[in-house]
Amino acid sequence: MRISRVGPGVVGVVALATIGLVGTGVATAAPRPNAQDDKVQIVTVHASTQKERSAVDALGLDTTEHADTTGVDVVLHGAADVAKLRASGKKWTVKVADLAAVERANKAKDKAYAASVAESELPSGRTGYRHLADYNSEMAALAAKYPTKVKPLTLANPSVLGKPIQGIEITDNASNTKDGKPVFLLMGAHHAREWPSSEHSLEFAYDLLEGGDARNAGLLKSMRTIVVPVVNVDGFEISRKAAPLGDFSRFDYEMKRKNCAISIQTPAASRTGTCDNNLAGRERGTDPNRNYPGFWGGPGASTNWRSDTFRGDAPGGEPEVDAVRKLVSSRQVTNLITNHTFSNLILRPPSLASTGFTPDELKYRALGADMAQHNDYANIPSFGLYDTSGSTEDWSYWNTGGLGFTFEIGTEGFHPPYETGVVAEYAGLAPAAGAGKGGNREAYYKMAAATVDKSLHSTITGKAPANTDLTIRKTYQGMTSPVIQADGSVGAPIPFTDVLTSSLQGKGGSFSWAVNPSTRPIVAGRYGRDAVAPQQPSAPIPNPAGLPPVGGSEFSNVTIQGLPTYDNGKVLFTFGWQGPNPDPNVDWDFFIYDSAGNQVASAATLANPEIAAALDPVPGGYRVEAVNYGGGSAADWTGTMSFQAPDPAIVTGVKETWNLTCENKQGKVLGTRSIVVDRGETVDVGNPCNRGKNPKQ
Repeated sequence: MRISRVGPGVVGVVALATIGLVGTGVATAAPRPNAQDDKVQIVTVHASTQKERSAVDALGLDTTEHADTTGVDVVLHGAADVAKLRASGKKWTVKVADLAAVERANKAKDKAYAASVAESELPSGRTGYRHLADYNSEMAALAAKYPTKVKPLTLANPSVLGKPIQGIEITDNASNTKDGKPVFLLMGAHHAREWPSSEHSLEFAYDLLEGGDARNAGLLKSMRTIVVPVVNVDGFEISRKAAPLGDFSRFDYEMKRKNCAISIQTPAASRTGTCDNNLAGRERGTDPNRNYPGFWGGPGASTNWRSDTFRGDAPGGEPEVDAVRKLVSSRQVTNLITNHTFSNLILRPPSLASTGFTPDELKYRALGADMAQHNDYANIPSFGLYDTSGSTEDWSYWNTGGLGFTFEIGTEGFHPPYETGVVAEYAGLAPAAGAGKGGNREAYYKMAAATVDKSLHSTITGKAPANTDLTIRKTYQGMTSPVIQADGSVGAPIPFTDVLTSSLQGKGGSFSWAVNPSTRPIVAGRYGRDAVAPQQPSAPIPNPAGLPPVGGSEFSNVTIQGLPTYDNGKVLFTFGWQGPNPDPNVDWDFFIYDSAGNQVASAATLANPEIAAALDPVPGGYRVEAVNYGGGSAADWTGTMSFQAPDPAIVTGVKETWNLTCENKQGKVLGTRSIVVDRGETVDVGNPCNRGKNPKQ
């Protein structure tokens, strides 16, 4: 859930009415605090526009995700918050007069529910919230029970405190991660106290594996589902084990939201102690869902280390965030849902109003509406509430092209009664909004069906020999938002590097490989950026002495510089020779590799000159390979490296490529391709493992 400060569990209006906690009076200026001001309460601050709601969020209060055209719900943590809201001149309506009393009532409900039923309507039959150990043991049990359909997964990085972040992969022949199937990633608990987010994630794994019907069998055959129920493992374990104080204070660790990182801003006195016992209490840490590098540093995230929306010290700097980035970047995650609580919302990019709608807005909105048919959640863009930056799907969509959503589950708070917040919301039972419509279970099934839908991702087809690996790769330099500083001034964007890569195993016949579009939406779409520095001057590409034989290569080295000196949105490698265009007698081909030896661009056509392009190039050394495909002794080549500024905020129409490589088991490169494939498009590459010439295009 996206909020602007720490906040306790919130109970919806319908539920609260049953226990007499809904207020109706509009607050007016008061000369002094009263007894009610000292209680933790929920109020709806009147705000009819997105701009007004963003202004409420900017007050630094605990702004919840629960908002509509009438206003936005805010948790007031006592007299100081009430005074701040009064001083703003805004009006509000009291919805929950005593939130601590509601939390006590919720715990009593959980105890009574667990005692009254042997099994719930959930596919697992659970009757109460899990602990971290429960998630890990149940995933291990599913892997043991379904060894061909479940592959245990441990993300690349452990947490801040060194705990593994675990998940499972679900599909037929699950151990083959190079099967080319589209991937649906379902995650929970970026925010520690949002317990239903993890429950819903794991329950869908049970449905897929134990549903036993034709629908599940079809999904297991045609797609891969990855479930990571707890991303923020440190914070979640603390929240679940904490003795609740019920006062939503700094030391009420059950309401911890963030991870266990210690910012460089944290005063020395607050750096000591453990994550669950220190002078800063639950306020120490970084909000993982404000730390993703896409648009990091913009509005809707805090620069204050104490804030529950603290963005962290660097874009993508938290190990839990980096672990998710590595997972998404190394698989073709075509569809993603990150679960949160609360507010009955299905949120899609963009999270910043200034970005404008995505190039895929029509498809995005339609897919959200399909899911909303079952849970009856509001289907809106994230910025429709107020601006946020550094969120999960705003990075994954703009930088990988995968369609990502945030689910804000229920209306009853961060961890409401299990019977309503988990069982009813998941299964579509009363009093959930999706009662009788399938609930989140059927909404997830809609996303699974969309994962299989070829019109929503891209497809590469062809033939590949057995014992080969095809790899597609893209390396680029991304940019954060212009970075808001602690004093309110705005600094330059910060560059970050992403590497998108995945592999397919050749089996000696035809293949069909589900991938994300080769062109990132941030390149092709409505969002651009203004250059913050000049572009690097053009420079010749050195041509080594002598000439390689026909079929042979020669190499030269070049360097690309970056910020703060140069801001290069695009680099063009132009190669030519004396002769006509096209030249029937001479044919040079060119390939550009980064410092790790990965191909980043190529020019292998019949044209003279040959031009290779790379967008948002990562600063560093590059190697240029010139291949004398034919007739090179008659006309040697010359080369130039030139640079262009980033594209501004318009629909660019620029096309980007996947760089495909085929290798045998000994690591020898058998062939390469540069592939342009759009969403909904299928491109046949023939046999990319041929040792001969790439097809001319």
